[in-house]
Amino acid sequence: MDSPDGKRRRRSFFGATPAEAASKLRDGHQRIEKNLPLPPQNLTVESHLRSWLIEKKKTLRPETHRAYSDRVRLYINPALGRRKLAKLSIADVQAFHASMGRRVSGTTAKHAHDVLRAALQDALRWDLVARNVVSLVRPPRRTTGEMRFLGPDDARDLMEAVKGNPLEACFVVALTCGLRSGELQALRWKDVELERRRLRVVATLTTVTDGEPVFGEPKTQHSRRTVWLSEMAFEALEAHQDRQEAQRKLAGPVWKEHGLVFTNDAGGPLWRSQIRKHWLDLLKAAKLPHLRVHDLRHTAATLLLAEGVPVKVASEMLGHSDVATTLRIYAHVIEGAQEQAASAMDRLFHA
Repeated sequence: MDSPDGKRRRRSFFGATPAEAASKLRDGHQRIEKNLPLPPQNLTVESHLRSWLIEKKKTLRPETHRAYSDRVRLYINPALGRRKLAKLSIADVQAFHASMGRRVSGTTAKHAHDVLRAALQDALRWDLVARNVVSLVRPPRRTTGEMRFLGPDDARDLMEAVKGNPLEACFVVALTCGLRSGELQALRWKDVELERRRLRVVATLTTVTDGEPVFGEPKTQHSRRTVWLSEMAFEALEAHQDRQEAQRKLAGPVWKEHGLVFTNDAGGPLWRSQIRKHWLDLLKAAKLPHLRVHDLRHTAATLLLAEGVPVKVASEMLGHSDVATTLRIYAHVIEGAQEQAASAMDRLFHA
């Protein structure tokens, strides 16, 4: 293969099919004609992903970067890590999808596909590959898991069982305000206005470095919001404030003040594992089926909509990016509300 300057460059091109090899050969000719460097042949997918993750750490939220790293470590590298990046083919990606489909959910496979596609897109931008073969493969379909939430009676049983639990206020706020776990962990007293019976969601806990909490922006722009407190949430937070003050005095010099509402015994941020331990004990005490802590958020939304709270109001309270998101996630409740609306019309005109 001759370049415009007359120098010969030796390079072999491989593909799963003759057509794919020919396509790569054409790409190589075009790059040389434009005096662009040919992709390095010895760089592996794993090596590229390692460098890519280091670069992405500068721009990604810590929790997002951890999720990307996990997908690379658990799924992509075991299957494709040793492949040469420049020789990665459509067939390789398809085989990767097939192997994932036998082991994990469609949603997990789709997430891994998206990470690999983004990494290859940057490889293309950095002139490491001639094309992004992942973008040419149909991604796996997400699987929609069955949403779990508590009905009114179970929710009342839960609120009865939570009384006296060290994290009573945390679970009450989760259920009545619909906050995400990271938002609960990042909630600070300066953002709670008990006298006005409201709280402001302005941050999420992203990580803890050397014992110091690191806060990040909420999940989306609309996640930054003000949520009004129910009487139950107000009373739980007021009592929690008094208990925390007693705990602060008991801890003495061990206590390290961060201004957090929900803390460990030394004033530091709560780990999700700590919240989960209390949660599992609570479910057992209330004799309720297994749920995630996050399902309290689904419960809050479901109960609000079932009680006739306008979708827009519920959407704002939950911090969704738009009303369409709320409608999509909680369509099962909206359908029930439409039946109630039809019954209301019947009552109105057949009174």
